[in-house]
Order: sequence, then C-alpha cells, then structure tokens
Amino acid sequence: MNEPRRKLQDLLRRALRPGPDPLLRAVMDAAGIGLALLDAEDRLLAWNGEFAGLCGPMLPPREGLPLRQILAAEGREDALAALAGGQKRLVALATEGAPRLEAERRPLPGPERQAILRLARPPARPAEQQAAAARLQAVGALAGGIAHDFNNLLTAIAGSAEAALARTPQGSAAPELRQVLESAGRGAALVRQLLAFARQQALRPRVVDLNEAVAAMGDLLKRLLGSRVRLALTLEEPSRRVRIDPTQLDQVIMNLALNARDAMPEGGAMRIATGHAVVLRPEPLGNEILPAGRYAMLEVSDSGAGIPEEVLPRIFDPFFTTRREQGGTGLGLSTVHGIVRQSGGFIAVDSRRGQGTRFRIWLPRHEGPADPVVPTAMVAAPSAPAMPAPAITADSFGTAPVLLVEDEVPLLRLAERALRRAGFEVMSAGCAEEALQMLARGAPAPLALVSDVVMPGMDGLELCAKLREKWPGLPVLLVSGYAEAALGRDLAAERIRLLAKPYSLGALVAELRGILPASTPKVS
Repeated sequence: MNEPRRKLQDLLRRALRPGPDPLLRAVMDAAGIGLALLDAEDRLLAWNGEFAGLCGPMLPPREGLPLRQILAAEGREDALAALAGGQKRLVALATEGAPRLEAERRPLPGPERQAILRLARPPARPAEQQAAAARLQAVGALAGGIAHDFNNLLTAIAGSAEAALARTPQGSAAPELRQVLESAGRGAALVRQLLAFARQQALRPRVVDLNEAVAAMGDLLKRLLGSRVRLALTLEEPSRRVRIDPTQLDQVIMNLALNARDAMPEGGAMRIATGHAVVLRPEPLGNEILPAGRYAMLEVSDSGAGIPEEVLPRIFDPFFTTRREQGGTGLGLSTVHGIVRQSGGFIAVDSRRGQGTRFRIWLPRHEGPADPVVPTAMVAAPSAPAMPAPAITADSFGTAPVLLVEDEVPLLRLAERALRRAGFEVMSAGCAEEALQMLARGAPAPLALVSDVVMPGMDGLELCAKLREKWPGLPVLLVSGYAEAALGRDLAAERIRLLAKPYSLGALVAELRGILPASTPKVS
C-alpha cells in the first residue's frame, strides 16, 4: 500500500472511531460521501451524515447494527461475500423501494480489524449522461430563443398600454389598461423562468451570508406552508458566504419549499439546512460532474410521498410536471436548476417512495465578508408583480439627439415617443448599419446611444465600439433579454448600462437619465 493511501486510511480510522477529535470528525462530515466504520464483526461503530442520509429514516444507523441487516435479504449473501473480498458491488438496502447503491468495504490496518464501508449512488452510464446533457442543452437553447422573442412582444404590449394609460390615467379604459400591464407582468415572470433555465437571465450577484438569507425567509415560508407542515431550520455555524443574486436565492428556496409543500397534501415535516463540503476530487453528480473545491451547502428535505424513480431523470426539464391538473407549469424546478447553475453551483436530488425527498445544492464558497444587506421585495409566490408604469415628465436636454437603434419597429416607435415626451431629441434607426450611415451623412454627434443588443448584422456591442472610436466618452444604454454573462462581457468595466427586457417606458427614460453626466446641458 502506498504511503498517501495509508495516511488517508489512518485518518479515516481515527476520524470515525468513537470519541474522535472534533476536527477530524469535521473532516469526515465534509467528505461529501457516505462513510461508516465497521468493527471486526462488520457491525456499525460510527458513520457520517451522508451515510445516514443514504440509509434513510426507515433504516436509521445505530451503533452495533450488523451490516447484513442493512442489506436486503435478496442477494445478501453474495453481496457480503463480494464486499468481504474488496469488490465494489451494487447492493439493495433493506427498505422497500430503495434504489440500489454502490458499496465498497476497505479493511483498515491495525489489530482491531476494522473496516471502512462506503455507500454512494452509482454514476449514470456515459450514454445516459450524454443524452440527458444534450437534451437539456437543446431545450435550453430553444427556451432562450423563445424567451428573447417573447421579451420583444411583451415590451411592445406593456409599452403601448403604459403610454395609453399615461395619456388617460383616469379614463374609462384605465382598468383594462392596468389589466394589460398586469398580464404582461405575469408573462414577464414566465419569460424569466425560461431564461433562468437557459442560464441567460440578468443577475445582480452579491456576497451573501447563507444562514442570514435562509433565516430571513423563515417567517414567510411558515405562512406559505400552513399549519400542517412543520418547518425546521438547521443552520450550521459558522455560516458560509456565497456570491449569488439574493433575490434569485430567495426564489430557489421558495420554489423548493412550495414543491415540498405540494408533496405533502396531508401535512408533514420540512427541513432547510445549511452546511459545507470539501470536495477533494471531481465527483459524478447525476448528469454532471461536481468539481473539486470548497462549497457551502443548502439542503431542503421533506417527509412527503417521494418522487418515482422513473420520474427523477426529468424533474429539471422545463414544462415537465406530474401536477398538471393542479395547475403545475413544470417550470419551478427547471428555474431552480438554471439559477443554481448560472450562479456556479450544482444541485442533486435524493428521493424514495414513501420516505420523502432531499434536494442538495452546492454553491462555491466566498471567503471575503458579506456585502451590506439591501432590502428586497420578495413576492409571496414565484410570480412577478405587474410592470410598473411610472409617470414620464418632460425635460429638455438641449439639441444633441439620442441615437436610438432597435430592429423591432413597434419597440422603436414606442421608445422614440417616450424619449421625446421626456424632452430628448431622438434620431432613430432600424439597425446598426443604418445608424452609421446617418452619422456618415452628417447627422449630429449623439448625446447617448440606446440600442438593442441582438440585431441582424452588426449587434449593439459592435455598434458601441464603432461609435466610441470617435466619441470615447459616449454614454451607452443597451437593452436585451439576455444576461450580461450570456453576452460574454463585463459591461460595467466598459461603462455600459444594461436594461433587461421587458422594460417599462418609464424605466427606459430613468436608465437613460442615469447614464448622462451631471453636466449635461439643459435649457428651459
């Protein structure tokens, strides 16, 4: 046996024996795999949380429990013989409906004749992994494309309703216009869920204390879950910090909690826990690979009916739901998956029929201090409020025009009218090439550029670069349905503001004012 392996086995033996050093016990708890210490008679001496989780509540580990009682009767003797011979083996546990687990028994050096037992879910076969990954990638690309087109439609619908409402705020059509805005807001929420799954939504990440974020959701969740669901928060100290959009983290917790509530129509128990993990080498995690690193962990578990094994591979697919009759859209878990992956994290699920479900999320740990807390308005369910319709007032920004570039004609006309009502001079173009031709023919230097990002031919980023060759300090506001990360640029470093679609006309005016220097000349 080589020296590194001997040292590791010695560490495992010391960590798992009764009464270990607390630091060594912490190392084992952070290992991320199910481990148990067996005595010379293959009885349990000690185990970590992962091992207990794999055994489940119907088969709780206890000191002195023989290994043979953990295994199902069918095939037990063959499994024990294979494990005694040092072979890896797929075994069934002594719980009805439990999935088969990969088991391995390794003897430890020393007169005690102890051994380490490892339990883990078997990795998916490469063909299955590739097929699942390809399916999610294809659906994600489709969802992103659909979301982009819907964002343009929703912006036009909401913008038209907003403009009409601004002209007749007390008119007889006002209730209907507000209904249009509210419906557009719900459509925008649906689009955000699609973009979340496609990992293309606009995020505002901050360094967040994970325990504080979970605790802040506690009271709201208790009201949403109702009296029949008992909620327990288990927050590990010291707390870990992660870099994530705090609103999206709230959405992840909310969606998983509501999913757990729906799995317990007669009531039950739900637990939200935080922890940490140190992954020493890449490990298979469903259809993905969890890289080595230091992670903060978030776990949401319930005592519900569990997820059928044949359904598990599809739970993160968009529009896949087993609750269509109860109004399920099939976007809750796909949204969670997209937010977690876009934030650099990973998610996995364990479930057994009749024993409940556990979702675990690994988020890269951030070692610096948390950013100051910014209050956020969290909705009571994963749906968006109606789009705001702030009043547009007239100012005068002199004679220098704003260059407005948008290939969708309805959006171009709506934005042009909104900017003119706010006091801006506007010269508009239907594409980047048309805008450059206007400037080449002697059009005045622009006060600022407002442009869509995705357009036929030259895109908004290329147009910005062209214009800044001549006017390096030109203020630029780009509008897009895609996240900044999806554009592959650090827009803040390039002094570019991004406004996410769908947007309100008031937000467009406010964002444009925000990028203009304070010394911008105004006339009365």
